[in-house]
Amino acid sequence: MKNALPPLGWLRTFEAAARHLSFTGAANDLNMTQSAVSQQIKALESHLGKTLFHRRPRALELTPTGSTYLPVVREAFRTLTNGTRAISGPAKNVVQVQSNISFAVQWLSPRLGRFYDAHPDVLLNISTEIWEPRDMAEGADVEIRFSLGLADTVRGELLHREHYYPVCAPDYEVTLKGLHQHRLFDCANLMANFPAWAEDQGLPWPNPPVTYTTTYMACLPAVAAGAGVGMAHDIMAGDLIRQGRLIAPFEHRAPVPEAYYLLLSPQAEHSPGAQAFASWLRTEMAKEHCGGKAWPDELRFTC
Repeated sequence: MKNALPPLGWLRTFEAAARHLSFTGAANDLNMTQSAVSQQIKALESHLGKTLFHRRPRALELTPTGSTYLPVVREAFRTLTNGTRAISGPAKNVVQVQSNISFAVQWLSPRLGRFYDAHPDVLLNISTEIWEPRDMAEGADVEIRFSLGLADTVRGELLHREHYYPVCAPDYEVTLKGLHQHRLFDCANLMANFPAWAEDQGLPWPNPPVTYTTTYMACLPAVAAGAGVGMAHDIMAGDLIRQGRLIAPFEHRAPVPEAYYLLLSPQAEHSPGAQAFASWLRTEMAKEHCGGKAWPDELRFTC
């Protein structure tokens, strides 16, 4: 049975491991153990007679065979998804939405009531990850991605550019000169960080220790509780500032190298619900970040 197709579950596991370049990330996605993911990948490689991943000490890397096989597997899943939808029919106007977890919690979720008020016939299924996938999230109709840019293989549009700045609790005392002496919090792996903010205004920065977290959801609550000073950008900190839980103690704002992008899958072109959600996102972003009334004056920047 050399040419027999491998089990669908093995292919799903391969796609998830390739998307995260991590067996652990795939395990979290698929509600499996890391060991089970590893075993399924080994079984698939044995079935194919080819190695799909180079196992590095702290990460995975696709082999040339894996890089060739991945788009084939993804296209097969897209075909199955679209075919199933075509057969079952649009029983409900359901839209699959993907975003990073911080955007979903800090910005999207508090505004879902407004979306449903305007579109009561649309149902959103929201999936979140700490870091976005390289390509369009599997099965997603709409994705909001925070990234330096989009790969050539991904179709999308610029949704919003941000500014970043330090934030702290309203009663927390900090001066620009003594900032580096305070307990500092930041989200890891972003270019909009304390050293970059200091450099942008010519502020000497001795590179003090910083507490890094994998998501703003972990560091901003600590800052709001008075634990120190955090670095944040408009969408992450805006509501907290408006609610009086955070303040921006310094005037300087720097442009964020990364930006928010809106991605629509091919099937979204034929989905009224996906089109309605994408249109609402554009309008809501423009209203709140381009001179609308939802944000305080100090957070209104030129789009």
